[in-house]
Amino acid sequence: MFLRFMELWSIVGPGMPLKMDKAVILSDAVRVVSQLREEAQKLRESSENLQEKINELKAEKNELRDEKQRLKAEKDSIEQKLIALSSQPSFLPAFPSAGQVVGSKLVPFMGYPGVAMWQFLPPAAVDISQDHVLRPPVA
Repeated sequence: MFLRFMELWSIVGPGMPLKMDKAVILSDAVRVVSQLREEAQKLRESSENLQEKINELKAEKNELRDEKQRLKAEKDSIEQKLIALSSQPSFLPAFPSAGQVVGSKLVPFMGYPGVAMWQFLPPAAVDISQDHVLRPPVA
């Protein structure tokens, strides 16, 4: 019987001097077992938390995969529309751009159609606050 207590002490208190009191050996054994139980419980809880996190990440991965497929389908649709629009004939007349040489002549810059050129004038030239003085109305 004493041999079993010595074996238990070698497991419970390795490297410590051998104690001959059976009650001390048993109380140390109970302390070690309770510590191991607490550690096992903490590890179980940690494992459960990690498993929950894994499940959340898997769900997020699936959501991102679905969004990626949706965006890819939307991109393909937009590309198809762009191809369809670019393949349609244009109704705008083909004018050479300004400064481009056509034959042996240089095409002059005439302005942009639909764009008012007054916006490019300096502010002093566009100032109309003194028009009534400078240009009185003709009767």
